[in-house]
Amino acid sequence: QRHELTRSQIYGWRRDLKKKGLWSPDRGAVFLPLDFGAQSEPAHSPPARPVLVELRLGNGRCLRFDSSMDGEALTGLIRAVEAA
Repeated sequence: QRHELTRSQIYGWRRDLKKKGLWSPDRGAVFLPLDFGAQSEPAHSPPARPVLVELRLGNGRCLRFDSSMDGEALTGLIRAVEAA
């Protein structure tokens, strides 16, 4: 409620992740809070300085990347690592 999310949004995200093969029913998903700056900034704007992000995949591998990485490139990287 604090972040104005509904239960249906969370279930929808989980359904979409399952379709893409990015959801592990055994391990579930972990949502982490992110703060990209003041509320006055548009929600889609990246942080002023890129930050290091660490993503742990279901296969035990770990990706570290810059927060300014393009979303499509990151998706391709995740899929390649998961398929390896």
